[in-house]
Amino acid sequence: MKRFLVGALAFIGAMSVLFVMGLIALIVLASMRRPSVPSQLVLEMDLDRPLPEHVAEASLSSAFGEEPLTVRDVVDALEKAGDDSRVKSLLVRVGTSPGSPATTQEVRDAVKAFRAKGKKAVAFTDSFGEEGNGTSTYYFASVFDEIYMQPSGSLNILGIAFETPFARDALEKLGVKPQFDKRYEFKNAVNSYTEQGYTGPHLEATKQFTGSLFGQMVRGIAEERELTEDAVRALIDRAPLLATEAVEHKLLDGLRYRDEVYAEQKKAAGSNAELLYVKKYLERAGRPHTTGDTIALVYAVGTVNRGKNDASPFGEQSLGGDSVAAALRKAVEDSRVKAILFRVDSPGGSYVASDTVRREVQRAREAGKPVIATMGTYAASGGYFVAMDADKIVAHPGTLTGSIGVYNGKFVTNGFWEKLGVNFDTVSFGRNAMLTSTDATYTPEEQARVDAELDRIYTDFTTRAAASRKMPLEKLQGLAKGRVWTGEDALTNGLVDALGGYPKALALAKEAAKIPADAAVRVEEYPRRKSPAEVLSSFLGETGDNSDDTSANALAMPWAPVVEAVRVVNELGVRMGVFAPQRGTLYAPVPEARW
Repeated sequence: MKRFLVGALAFIGAMSVLFVMGLIALIVLASMRRPSVPSQLVLEMDLDRPLPEHVAEASLSSAFGEEPLTVRDVVDALEKAGDDSRVKSLLVRVGTSPGSPATTQEVRDAVKAFRAKGKKAVAFTDSFGEEGNGTSTYYFASVFDEIYMQPSGSLNILGIAFETPFARDALEKLGVKPQFDKRYEFKNAVNSYTEQGYTGPHLEATKQFTGSLFGQMVRGIAEERELTEDAVRALIDRAPLLATEAVEHKLLDGLRYRDEVYAEQKKAAGSNAELLYVKKYLERAGRPHTTGDTIALVYAVGTVNRGKNDASPFGEQSLGGDSVAAALRKAVEDSRVKAILFRVDSPGGSYVASDTVRREVQRAREAGKPVIATMGTYAASGGYFVAMDADKIVAHPGTLTGSIGVYNGKFVTNGFWEKLGVNFDTVSFGRNAMLTSTDATYTPEEQARVDAELDRIYTDFTTRAAASRKMPLEKLQGLAKGRVWTGEDALTNGLVDALGGYPKALALAKEAAKIPADAAVRVEEYPRRKSPAEVLSSFLGETGDNSDDTSANALAMPWAPVVEAVRVVNELGVRMGVFAPQRGTLYAPVPEARW
């Protein structure tokens, strides 16, 4: 029997090795079969879902080239295609917007730059919203030379709305008491639990950034469609617009079906023109910025947590302070790197992890490596904390940033458990051993410690922000108090240095590194993307050589769905008070948006 078991295990082991070797062989063969770029082509993009900022190497999908198109992919592809004589035009089926207002502006600017090189860009959709709001989608499409819609579609440019749920009364009925403290009145992350509607400051801040975003979209549409802003606002107030009304008021260039639009664009591009997806074009033609002095690109994407970067099998990412700090150190230690592009897309999270990253940004500058922070959808609270020590900060007009503040607290759930007939008895040693317990409110001594912790974090945040922005502390504190700003307002208030995306940040990085503006540079991601074989090795459990080795970050293992389920349960527990949230939270949640 023993001999049989040993033989069976040996057989299984051999089959596993053969399976892995077979996978690697398939990957190598697939990488060798790379078709060329057609001599005449229409660059095509089917925008049916929002674009992710960055894709973590968290599954075997990256080994097989199945990663989704990212924001940077589109920006790079359009920059490359703008200088490629084989590319005659761009044709995008606009099923949705590229994502948030900031993401939409990043891709919108890339389309505008493509057109500025003499290339034509055409947008097609079956409808700008059918039952939903199509404002953001149309705002994106408005930057194209021509916009066509299916005759049966409609133009639902309804405007912008943010919906914030408030559950204080519901929690009270459940016997749950939220006990949270914050610094200060604009830190609205916990209001959904402690209030039943907008407070004065919460409403003021929300109105301000919503109005700013709305104004940006109105101006963008008006400029591209050669209309007045008043005319655009009037059309939005009149929407939903019928297809014929949209054409009449110059929001559309015509009503056509997909086959008509696509056939016309292929014909205009040449008799032998072919369609080619943006992702395929990028794979075959290569990215721009591959020669010259090296500019490092480091991503900081997701909610800030202590430890390593993490990603669920479903694409949700977290920003691990240790991982991002290690990537920054690698870029600093590389003698080829002249400057660092630091891409931040985070609503914040752990104060300690945020400070871990901020410290490495500071050390990079001290080592003579300029750091240019470029903000995505949001870089708020902890997301602003990690970026504020950069040499320059670049945001999109629609980036949500700031939220310089902190909150802390817990849900007291003894009333909830009492309703269920559950009682907790406790044995503890230490005056404040029950501080994080959800079974009792804070004692006066515990409340004093919580207040001291919040004051310390807020003072540290505002003092460091004032120093990094070269701003009097009193002025910075007037802009802080947990308030969220758009990038447009943040520039006016001195919280960021410029508006734009990757191209603007790259130009500033070259300037800071004293590289001529017209010189070629190599943009290299740190840590570098793994080869397919390395992804497989990491998937099978290979680790790095030491704590500074970023070549083998933790990846999603076969049991990742189980780990994710545990994480989701834990998060629900935090929100319902079964578990305590992390202490000292720099977080700026964004309410549900309709645009």
